[in-house]
Amino acid sequence: MTRVLVTGAGGAAGVAVIRSLLARDDVTVFAADMDGWAAGLYLVPAAQRRLVEPGRSDAFVPGLAALVADDALDVVISTVDVELEALATRRTELTPAVLAAPSADTLAVALDKLALAERCTPTVNVPRTVLAGPDALAVDWEFPVFAKPRRGAGSRGVRVVPDRAALERLPVDEDLLVQDLLPGEEYSVDVLADADGRVVAAVPRIRARVDSGVAIAGRTVHDPELEETAAAVARAIGLVGVANVQLRRDREGRAALLEVNPRFPGALPLTIAAGVDIPSLVVDLFTGARLPEHVGFRELASVRFLEDVVLDPREVLESAHAAHQDED
Repeated sequence: MTRVLVTGAGGAAGVAVIRSLLARDDVTVFAADMDGWAAGLYLVPAAQRRLVEPGRSDAFVPGLAALVADDALDVVISTVDVELEALATRRTELTPAVLAAPSADTLAVALDKLALAERCTPTVNVPRTVLAGPDALAVDWEFPVFAKPRRGAGSRGVRVVPDRAALERLPVDEDLLVQDLLPGEEYSVDVLADADGRVVAAVPRIRARVDSGVAIAGRTVHDPELEETAAAVARAIGLVGVANVQLRRDREGRAALLEVNPRFPGALPLTIAAGVDIPSLVVDLFTGARLPEHVGFRELASVRFLEDVVLDPREVLESAHAAHQDED
């Protein structure tokens, strides 16, 4: 029996991973979060619920290592960016458990939009991406353009720069990028690569409805250009494991790289339903099993809704980090 700990149990990705692995009769699932109110904790038996420190805390990695020893864990799956950054260069501290995540180099490149653009430009269509300040002012842009943080996911901190005057007013900041506008439709592609970096699945999704940055409706689409572009990005960054590659059409209608989230996506249930059970395949990958040469998928649509987990109040775990206050 493989014993797997899934962290970030309060997020959509964590819940999706837990539900996927609960369907396997050869896996024992432990769930963890920094917040005792995390819904995913209560999808597993009480004896398999764990609290952890925030990913930015110095106590996070040692605490996780202690859980590995106490629970005799074989695999640790983190669904939280900040946790993955903390664990990337310290994964050996979890031994004998294996961290089911991309390498430290892959994570570093994926989470730095400038490094990602530089790494992928020789391989795929990447919008021109430069630092705000002198580098950006030296470019003859076709306005409007985007300004965005060098790090961070989603639309946080992204602004439209309508003209050169607005460009000149941007702060000179090594954490702020200027990028060509990609005006076309946006796609999320869930990608899985095996131990040799060979892409075995690339599943594009259209985000049909988005609420507060979270996709609440979408559908999978067969599109060879999207699939190959995402696969090429995965190869360029040396991906082993799972990542979500975000693409958008440029002014000529070509697929272009937007960003990479090197973790399980929140809309994972649609990809699983379409035929690519990524969490299960990831467990197989990081426990040494050989993955199929290729995993295909069906075109499906989904809508998401809020679901309640009702339990005895005495079951709720008491934590010092309710509502993730320390993660703001």
